[in-house]
Amino acid sequence: MKIVPIISLQEAAALVKDGDVLLQGGFGMTGNPVHLMHALAEIGTKNLTFVGNNAGEVGIGGGRLLRNGQIKKMIGSFFTSNPEAVKAAQEGLVEYELLPQGTLAEAIRAGGAGIGGFFTPTSAGTPLAEGRETKFLDGQEQVFIPSIKGDVAFVRAWKADTAGNLQYRMTEQNFNRAMATAAKLVIVEVEQIVNVGEIAPEHIHTPGVYVDYLVQATLTVEDLGISASVSSGRKASESRMNMAKRALKELKKGDVVNLGIGIPTLVADLISDKDGIILHTENGMLGVGPAPTDGGGALHYPVNAGKIPVTALAGSSYFDSADSFAMIRGKHIDVAVMGGLEVDEQANLANWAVPGQALLGVGGAMDLASGAKRLIITMSHTEKDGAPKVVPTCELPITSKKCVDMIITDKAVFEFIGGQLTLIEIMPGATLEEVRAQTSAKFVEKLSE
Repeated sequence: MKIVPIISLQEAAALVKDGDVLLQGGFGMTGNPVHLMHALAEIGTKNLTFVGNNAGEVGIGGGRLLRNGQIKKMIGSFFTSNPEAVKAAQEGLVEYELLPQGTLAEAIRAGGAGIGGFFTPTSAGTPLAEGRETKFLDGQEQVFIPSIKGDVAFVRAWKADTAGNLQYRMTEQNFNRAMATAAKLVIVEVEQIVNVGEIAPEHIHTPGVYVDYLVQATLTVEDLGISASVSSGRKASESRMNMAKRALKELKKGDVVNLGIGIPTLVADLISDKDGIILHTENGMLGVGPAPTDGGGALHYPVNAGKIPVTALAGSSYFDSADSFAMIRGKHIDVAVMGGLEVDEQANLANWAVPGQALLGVGGAMDLASGAKRLIITMSHTEKDGAPKVVPTCELPITSKKCVDMIITDKAVFEFIGGQLTLIEIMPGATLEEVRAQTSAKFVEKLSE
């Protein structure tokens, strides 16, 4: 049986060379090889191309390399969670490339599988598709994405045996599984190293054939950033709760549902076991339960796409990000409930970018908008200055075209019926006159008596 060398953090960091492409697993700080990243920060290796879902948090993980000026280019999905990464990108201190989260995961998986690239419908017709080859396949516009491979991958696993076989814990698979296959040199930071045979074959998530070195490092609460703990004292306004309650009415028993951040997250608090709704989170979980009531964090619980610790219901399952987005693109998610910035008369959605604001990330929005069987958007009816958000044509960068099925605002419920924006309901506390005055898009009225 193969024996994988066990080395120190410092020895591992020294294997990364100036100019390398570094793949870093993790979703936020969950499953993040934070100790390897900090050891690399101590050495000062420079001109790195960093590939990861996000660049850690301020001063933690990839954020520490960024602060040190060690990163030349960032390739990822959601840098907004690290304000220093956003600032460095917008000031031209680092190059960056944004990819939808599912596209990023699949590009890494393809790199590890020896595939040169692939076509995907995600991001077609959006600014992220500009300059890329597109084709119509099966009547749908799709964008070509080259695969991604690295010189070195830093991966975090929960348990490894001395042959390099890896087992991940809960939602810590995320990007780690794909990245463990996609680099010339794979170094795994692991909580426990055991003898061969102590991990049952059916519990091995990454076979040791991919792994070159192991490093033992113990995770602490301080390593988890914003996922370290969760408060159960969250409150929401009456109007926001009304939108969440109305969205819940659209969900049926047995539906597989993905809830975005913001107002959609409130829907999860309203779902009970008797509803029979299966919640999906794009970082790798089916069967998401409510937030833990004991204040525990990601040391003891899985996390959702908002990086918030959650509980697992009976029958839950965990998987990696590539599998999660295959479920989305493959039309296995019945309903997605997402927030919005604008929706227009053509059912186009804008919800990921505002020019001039400190936002630098698309996350899973484009994948979900184009991949879910049914898309419900929850949002305030107007901006704070009174500007309408249900508009004739989206002026903000498009997330996905012709994707929206229903809009729920604090004033009204609209549905696209036969391709026509249709007002079907007035929300509590609102009037038809208000809806007409505060909606710039053309719509027809089909209100029930």
